Amino acid sequence: MQDQAGQLEVVSPRVPGAELYDDPKAAVARLCELYDAAAEFLRDTFLAAMESGHPGVRYRAYYPEIRLATTSYSKTDSRLSFGHVTAPGIYATTVTRPKMFRSYLEQQLGLLLHNHQVKVQIGLSDTPMPVHFAVANYPHITVPQEGAGSFTLRDVFDVPDLDSTNDDIVNGVAEAGPLGERPLAPFTAQRVDYSLARLAHYTATDPEHFQNHVLFTNYQFYVSEFEAYARAQLADPESGYTGFVSTGNVEITDATTPIPHPERMPQMPTYHLKREGGGGITLVNIGVGPSNAKTATDHIAVLRPHAWLMVGHCAGLRNSQSLGDFVLAHAYLREDKVLDDDLPVWVPIPALAEIQIALEEAVALETQLKGYDLKRVMRTGTVASVDNRNWELREMTGPVQRLSQSRAIALDMESATIAANGFRFRVPYGTLLCVSDKPLHGELKLPGMASDFYKTQVARHLMIGIRAMEALREMPLERIHSRKLRSFEETAFL
Repeated sequence: MQDQAGQLEVVSPRVPGAELYDDPKAAVARLCELYDAAAEFLRDTFLAAMESGHPGVRYRAYYPEIRLATTSYSKTDSRLSFGHVTAPGIYATTVTRPKMFRSYLEQQLGLLLHNHQVKVQIGLSDTPMPVHFAVANYPHITVPQEGAGSFTLRDVFDVPDLDSTNDDIVNGVAEAGPLGERPLAPFTAQRVDYSLARLAHYTATDPEHFQNHVLFTNYQFYVSEFEAYARAQLADPESGYTGFVSTGNVEITDATTPIPHPERMPQMPTYHLKREGGGGITLVNIGVGPSNAKTATDHIAVLRPHAWLMVGHCAGLRNSQSLGDFVLAHAYLREDKVLDDDLPVWVPIPALAEIQIALEEAVALETQLKGYDLKRVMRTGTVASVDNRNWELREMTGPVQRLSQSRAIALDMESATIAANGFRFRVPYGTLLCVSDKPLHGELKLPGMASDFYKTQVARHLMIGIRAMEALREMPLERIHSRKLRSFEETAFL
């Protein structure tokens, strides 16, 4: 076969044709076979071409695909927000790294097969697999930058195509395929592969280590507390935690094992307290600013976490607040601007009851305060997120008036972004902040004040986030994934 330009013969791996399956485990096993065959083919031909030069042919392998065809409006459990398609038709999605996503794929396919009582088709898609993503499975292989090899890479192999790597599905603007196929999953294989590569770059840990429950923070102070908690859990044989992964993929399973300090920290240092089945907790220090918050959540979303929470610091806006008080966000004033093109600011970002309850109960547990007394240390209200760290230095009348009109009780630079991207990507989200300064009332974040604050409050704040995540871990997935996050026509897969 020749490529579209008619210049080179196209050589692809020989694989069996598409087959129908009614067993999710068998279907995923077939996805693994097809994916491995494609990745190994591209690996071997790439290495041969790097050694011998231009092969005189074009090498191409394709992502595997899941395809479902249904002709009836199946009656499904109205309480369930996923696991079924909304109307008769053809639905399809490309798949990458199926071994990594095995549990997720088996779960989603199992629901689909149960709810529609039709078989799914597993075969090859017509989407080429970029060589960069194929060889990412093999850490010892590096793809040279354009011009560094003896031939132009894109003349022989497919490379990432940003025209088809986008968020059209989650943004609700995806078009049907040539046969009228509608999306079966929120992300295509290329979009997932792109994010997996970005995650490894930004966090300096492999995506395989990420757990289903993700905590975001905007201060490195939380990391040492998280490591201390992780070591205590590893020392307890009844904890259920199995390992702790630090920057650079350093993994320990014994509480006393030292962890070397990396020479160079990544942009978003990430740490994973692992539990079987991905039931542990990942902590990501996203640093300061909505751009980092968007970047992190853009990429972590493809892992389909069960929930993510922001546990960072904020400016308290009310005189009745004290340093160290907690803020449970139930609404967001979005002035971060980074998501305006994807999610208009007129879209409300609702609070999710399951997350709110888990966070409030965790605060009560840690502070030993209940009911009305809990208001001594925690306020519930609107959190405003802005894109200007030094907003206090601008003319104050306008910003302060808007904050007052919004009834905001706290201000930061990340929370609204994380919540909005959770809404956009259908990932349950929540925010519990800790007041570290009160700029409108003369209590600025100064070195001495900050040190005392960090010593007394960071450990407690982190523990609240951890306790909330552990409570959410025990909650059935169909309960935590609220229908609030689903639009009129949704993908069957979470």
